[in-house]
Amino acid sequence: MTSPSGQSSTVKSSNTRSDKPLIVISMLSILLIAIAISTMPDVTNQWASTIFNGITSYLGAIIQAIVLAGFVFIVYIAISKYGNIRLGDQEPEYKTLPWIFMFICAGMGASALYWGIIEWSYYYQGPGLSLEPNSTKAMEMSVPFSFFHWGVGAWGTYAVASVIMAYHFHVRKNKGLALSSIISAIFKVRTDGAVGRIVDLIFLNASVGALTLSLVISVATLTNGLSFLIGTPNNFTVQAIVTIGAATIFALSAYIGIGKGMQLLSSIVGYGSLILAFVVLVLGPTQFIVNNITSSIGLTLQNYFQMSLYTEPFGTGDFTRSWTVFYWLWWISYTPGMAMFVTRVSAGRKIKELIWALIIGSTSGCWFYFGVLESYSIHEFISGGVNTVEIVNSLGGDAAIAQLLDKLPLGTLLLAVFLFLMVIMLASHMDAVAYAMAATATRNLGEGEDPSRAMNLFWCVILTLIPLAILYTDAPLSTVKTSAVMTGIPFLAILLITFVGFLKWLFNDYGHVPAHTIDTYVLKVEAHDEEQNFAVGSRVDARAEAEHAKALEKAREEARKEEVKDDKTPII
Repeated sequence: MTSPSGQSSTVKSSNTRSDKPLIVISMLSILLIAIAISTMPDVTNQWASTIFNGITSYLGAIIQAIVLAGFVFIVYIAISKYGNIRLGDQEPEYKTLPWIFMFICAGMGASALYWGIIEWSYYYQGPGLSLEPNSTKAMEMSVPFSFFHWGVGAWGTYAVASVIMAYHFHVRKNKGLALSSIISAIFKVRTDGAVGRIVDLIFLNASVGALTLSLVISVATLTNGLSFLIGTPNNFTVQAIVTIGAATIFALSAYIGIGKGMQLLSSIVGYGSLILAFVVLVLGPTQFIVNNITSSIGLTLQNYFQMSLYTEPFGTGDFTRSWTVFYWLWWISYTPGMAMFVTRVSAGRKIKELIWALIIGSTSGCWFYFGVLESYSIHEFISGGVNTVEIVNSLGGDAAIAQLLDKLPLGTLLLAVFLFLMVIMLASHMDAVAYAMAATATRNLGEGEDPSRAMNLFWCVILTLIPLAILYTDAPLSTVKTSAVMTGIPFLAILLITFVGFLKWLFNDYGHVPAHTIDTYVLKVEAHDEEQNFAVGSRVDARAEAEHAKALEKAREEARKEEVKDDKTPII
């Protein structure tokens, strides 16, 4: 439990328990995957390529439409009366800016620092919207595509999942932060039954898969940067040391707790990244950067719906599959863990505060960093300072980043700061993922309760296994990307299911409440408690159902009386 002052404690009630069968099964499956990647790299690479192309080709258009619809829906919730529903009755634990920084670190990971400098070069060489490669128009749209992929679509997807989880936990007062807890509350099935176990097992394995891409890219960038700075060899041994070092930092953070550990790490990364971008803005080609950011924002807004739904029907569709659909599935693969983390740190906030913090706050931070660093990188390319495109193609993005930052005044210092921020952001991101996994493996968590420190530390270790296997075999990026794509599909299905349940809850609980009283209205329904609601197996306890219906009807009657009372109040 974390107090407003940040003092952390992980007090477990007598009703919480570790799900040992789930932990054992998930650990064995993760180990098997790591062994398969290490011992059969060619076979796993071939499977990865086939799976990636199949999923993105056949389901791409549907995924694009769902992500756009989700963004429109969550904006509606924010501006409607439902946006004023408060998540719990306590005061917010964190100040707004550190709160948003925690979202960015949990949702994006250290790979955002990497892509925020060189992603434009890929869009320039293979642009979307059927533009001519390596053309002026492709260059002009390169940063807008970064804004698109790291903007409101991604954060809107996170917001949908987070609002559903937060409503389940803080408003309905249902126990458990695990994904199976929502399924249990909606469909009245046991979390430790077959359905609940399968859902949680998918999540635990998927969390490792989703994190793998961010960790592999970050470690490769860190080892290359260290080689550029101090001449260390760029090999697996150094990569393993960097991985273990980052794991040690986030293990310490996990041990300290979210109140101090995660908040401190995310604040360092948040403020540090903004300062780094501002320094590059001042020391670099300021006028060009400002002009390009302004133009890119306009082009993003102008082309947003076209970029969202463009499937390239008269072309190969490579860009849409390899970038847009991949990114949407990557974000979707993070949604359960992100939702658990956001729910944990958002008690006391209104739903609309949570939504706007994710969509506006997090997007603004990403756009500022991406806009400044990518614009600087583009300027160096067109002026002949650093041939970013050639370096990316021949040596990799991590080498291009080192040369670009070193080109600036105080370049060596800026590169060192960049690498430091990447380590801290990697640690904070792993911390958030480990917390979500520990919460999943701990049954019956209630408000103010956290998983045990030992559980957090256990998942800290497990999270490094598959990334280390991929680094050891030097597997291509396609293999890493497939891990995110494969895990995104089942989560998309689960997200849609929980979305339907959430709508039912929302309209039943607050549909009758007037907009001007919804902020102070206290929902009086019995929280779902599977120990009370189930007698044997998945049989529903009829008494609990009757009491729930009675409490709901009573709450509605009180709301109607309050509405009549307000209507009779004279206007002064």
